[in-house]
Amino acid sequence: MAATHRARPANRREAIAAALRRLAPRLPAFEAEAALDRALTSAGLRRAAPETAARLALTAYARHVFTDYDDLLAEGYDRDSARHFVLEDLNAVLIAWGAPAIPEEEAGSEGDHIS
Repeated sequence: MAATHRARPANRREAIAAALRRLAPRLPAFEAEAALDRALTSAGLRRAAPETAARLALTAYARHVFTDYDDLLAEGYDRDSARHFVLEDLNAVLIAWGAPAIPEEEAGSEGDHIS
């Protein structure tokens, strides 16, 4: 019986892009490019495994673009409080993209490697 092998990604960009497709299969192409760019340019994700980089970058991207997170920080909320208050909106976006929701107990730590 012959073994079936998946082609290995040629580079880090391809590996993270593939991880994003698995993580969020309904992620629109424009949003995927933005999350991929975040994963590749974040100093905190430079050494992260592709799956981890994809998950954290996707979460951070959605949090900053699709929630009031930055507004809450500007109003003086600390990071953990702001993340708590936007978790429902963040999860709605992630679920719409086919990605798993972030449990409440992980809301404060998800994406700590990047802003």
